[in-house]
Amino acid sequence: MSDAGHSQPSAAMAVQAARQAFIAGERVDMQKLAADLGVDRTTLFRWVGNRDKLLATVLWSLGAPTFRNAIEQTESTGPARVADATGKFVQDLIDAPYFRVFLQREPERALRLLTTKASIVQHEMVSATERLLQQELDRGHLSHSLSAHDLAYLIARVAESFIYADLITGERPDASKAAIAIAALLGDQQYKPKRSQQ
Repeated sequence: MSDAGHSQPSAAMAVQAARQAFIAGERVDMQKLAADLGVDRTTLFRWVGNRDKLLATVLWSLGAPTFRNAIEQTESTGPARVADATGKFVQDLIDAPYFRVFLQREPERALRLLTTKASIVQHEMVSATERLLQQELDRGHLSHSLSAHDLAYLIARVAESFIYADLITGERPDASKAAIAIAALLGDQQYKPKRSQQ
């Protein structure tokens, strides 16, 4: 981020500063953020919304490239491609220290922002998964009685169940189980998860 003293502060700078703080494992504090940018809280809220909205923006700014990268690294097709990509995405989130810090520090807020319609994160994850599914449907590598949108919603919920297993059920987060469950949902009962997800 450019130094606020050398360039005009903006909404984009506010999001970038919040993102850097989040990655560093720090609590995103609106008062501190406004002070660092040299603006008042009213201006900051006008730019980025309340703290929950800002956190959701930061979370998806990290989640979107992570999911894209998982898809790009997947060489399989059909149900296996969706399962491999989602499994890698799940594993990457489980392994991200800043993400686990946030879940442990603010578990109720994290679940609300990540797994409900209270923020953009779930909506964007479902949309990204729907696009992946539609690619496989269009290529003839996948067929299912449910629509791509409905499947995407189910896949997002399955992924959430295993990413946040420690918060939801007290069990260990497990990417390989998520991938197996997603493959089964898509009709592949013989699927074996990639080694990195085991």
